[in-house]
Amino acid sequence: MGRKRRMQKIDDLDLHGLRHGEVDRIVENRVMVSQLPLTIITGYSDKMKSIVKNVLDRHNFKYVDGIPYNHGCIVVTG
Repeated sequence: MGRKRRMQKIDDLDLHGLRHGEVDRIVENRVMVSQLPLTIITGYSDKMKSIVKNVLDRHNFKYVDGIPYNHGCIVVTG
């Protein structure tokens, strides 16, 4: 049998595999239309987290950087 794959929730935005230059536009478009909370999977890249936080700050979204069992994500709460 194949490997088990983690099911991505509809409310997740996984940025793995994207170039940093694409992230601003993708995050901005998604947070504007998504129902919150929205989990943005950034991985552990400080650069990726910084880009996401800049978008969220620009639009005055509230967020939590990481959750106890996963520091590679940002949860947009409001």
